[in-house]
Amino acid sequence: MVPDKLTTCLWFDGQAEAAANYYVSIFKNASLGSIDHYSEAGPGEAGSVITAEFELNGQQFVALNGGPQFRFTEAISFQIPCADQDEVDYYWNRLSEGGEEGPCGWLKDRFGVSWQVVPTMLPKLLTDPDPERSRRAYEAMYTMHKIDIAAMEKAVAGG
Repeated sequence: MVPDKLTTCLWFDGQAEAAANYYVSIFKNASLGSIDHYSEAGPGEAGSVITAEFELNGQQFVALNGGPQFRFTEAISFQIPCADQDEVDYYWNRLSEGGEEGPCGWLKDRFGVSWQVVPTMLPKLLTDPDPERSRRAYEAMYTMHKIDIAAMEKAVAGG
């Protein structure tokens, strides 16, 4: 990992290596970095994984096995910009498997990490200069879990 970039640290309870491998298997532009283990000095069991480094689409992460003290919440989420419905479907289906679907393109994966699967055209629809079109976009989005681009465009057009 390059030391002059920001790195996101994700706190897990014994699942750091599994999470890193899982995310690297989903993202096309991803790589697994070093896997570090606790020594005899602890505080974890000697030989068990303390951290797993990985990179997704140029963003650096460290998965840390810190214990049960902290859990993920929706207060932090990762946005995945998607060029089309195929990408939306791909990321939504992979990341929601074993997790929990939420409203408006949000989901929690099997580890409890929150993601927003966002079509790149969504902000344009939501901020349409015509307030009626923008309202229809929001109303359509509020009825969805996974974002349906065609349904959003149809709603904005008044159909």
